[in-house]
Amino acid sequence: MVTLTDIAADKVRGFLSSQESEGEVGLRVGVRGGGCSGFQYALALDERRDEDHVFEYEGIRLIVDPASLRYVDGSQVDFTESMMGSGFEVNNPNVTASCGCGSSFRIADEEPSCGSAV
Repeated sequence: MVTLTDIAADKVRGFLSSQESEGEVGLRVGVRGGGCSGFQYALALDERRDEDHVFEYEGIRLIVDPASLRYVDGSQVDFTESMMGSGFEVNNPNVTASCGCGSSFRIADEEPSCGSAV
């Protein structure tokens, strides 16, 4: 399951209300290969596909493709604002290592990439 903080839910709700789309639209939470530690998060407004897992949080659909589910299961999406900028952040209990930039991670069962070690 994937959840949102209250502030992230408000931001996603605002984005969704500004979109004109048909079908089951929500926040897609996924991963893609890349970065020093192996994976990076991919967040986007998107439509549900047949094979997707869908979680509801306060009326907002959180869409996760089957391949990404094992990497993001149990995660919470937050929205942070600071003097350095603002944006979505994923708090993921499955992460065992991440790189210094904070946007790349790996989980326990994955081999390190780029020569990194635990």
